[in-house]
Amino acid sequence: MGKIPQGIKQNRRNELVNKLIVHNFFKKGDKQLFELSLEELEEEYQCIQNNCHPHNDVGSIHWKNIGRKSS
Repeated sequence: MGKIPQGIKQNRRNELVNKLIVHNFFKKGDKQLFELSLEELEEEYQCIQNNCHPHNDVGSIHWKNIGRKSS
């Protein structure tokens, strides 16, 4: 496979950082997310996806149980 242009890599890094932040993941060890490589970010996001319930993800519909008023 050929080299990936730097702009595309940076966009993917930003996307992964934002997704990890949504899942309350801010640091790996003593490193901030912006200090991690693209490969490290991909790895952490994959771990979160593997451990996350599929209907608990961002963008999923979340129903609220609102009781019906009795007349």
